[in-house]
Amino acid sequence: MKQKRITILGSTGSIGTQALQVVRRLGCQVEAISANTSTDLIEQQARAFSPRYAVMMDPQAALDLKIRLADTGTQVLCGMEGLCHIASLPENDLVLNSVVGMIGLRPTLAAIEAGTDLALANKETLVAGGQLVMNAARQKKVRILPVDSEHSAIFQCLQGNPKKDALHKIILTASGGPFFGKKREELEQVTVKQALRHPNWVMGAKLTIDSSTLMNKGLEVIEASWLFQKPVDDIEVVVHRESVIHSMVEFVDGSCIAQLGVPDMQIPIQYAMTYPDRKPSAVKPLSLADYGKLTFYRPDTDTFSCLRVCMDAARMGGLYPCAANAANEEAVALFRAEKIRFLQIGELVEQAAFAQRMPLDYTLEDVFWAEKEARRFVREHCG
Repeated sequence: MKQKRITILGSTGSIGTQALQVVRRLGCQVEAISANTSTDLIEQQARAFSPRYAVMMDPQAALDLKIRLADTGTQVLCGMEGLCHIASLPENDLVLNSVVGMIGLRPTLAAIEAGTDLALANKETLVAGGQLVMNAARQKKVRILPVDSEHSAIFQCLQGNPKKDALHKIILTASGGPFFGKKREELEQVTVKQALRHPNWVMGAKLTIDSSTLMNKGLEVIEASWLFQKPVDDIEVVVHRESVIHSMVEFVDGSCIAQLGVPDMQIPIQYAMTYPDRKPSAVKPLSLADYGKLTFYRPDTDTFSCLRVCMDAARMGGLYPCAANAANEEAVALFRAEKIRFLQIGELVEQAAFAQRMPLDYTLEDVFWAEKEARRFVREHCG
């Protein structure tokens, strides 16, 4: 396999830092990296991997990093313009988008417009603008390689059976988060610290809280619907506490195929980088005997309403999923700032998602309008 040239958007986050570990092991060339405000870490990364560009979303952080890297060959850029610039570099063989939130939509489209294959760990890209992204990818003949463990699992399960009419159902597994089995009355006094205690995965704060509300799984249902061209009613969510089966597919003949592995994100990250090849990894082998048993449960969508809201939004189509996602981003930020209670996240997401009529066909400008309106609704109704 030739040395790939890779740009990593969000290199200081959980996915980004693990991706750089994979890059070092595979011997890939890092063309560019980006972060929001983490100047200490991105400086270390720039000195370790010598990228051509480093982008900081925060202007003050960009000025700081420019001074820090003055003795290197790395050029520092700033903001969304810089992010889209590195996403569309003609030298890129692959762009890994692991930024958090709807901020990832513009650079996703920039990478596709440049005709570069995309390793996608930013699920909000497809939730907010799936119609735009998938249409652009088809027109440019760009491959979208999923990095989320669940979507990578589905992608891997379908390798031997690519025909659409052979696939009957997608089965997305969910860990259930830190509050599995709890009822609403037990979650009234949940703290931010408690919501950040994920039982299996090491993730960023926003993603971990999304897992605790099952919003993350709702977003993954929408993402899977776009990636694999299946309606949400053909996607089933099953709580699987051990996180060993990362997802499954059921074919029309009743056969089910699952992808298994220890819960380590380096596996799907590496597969996106090496596809269609497989290479040895640093992840420990799976021992089913060590686990002893694997368990499965139906999700409680009464207590964890975000999953239900996402599926309802997906059924309605258009920009309803975008509104739900934007409302969630705003509500999670308020919860982390201790301005709302845990259960208010789901309540505000549901109210904001369906507060007004959303267009079914839309432009990029419509996406950002829907985002703005949903965020405004949450701020105005969070008291």
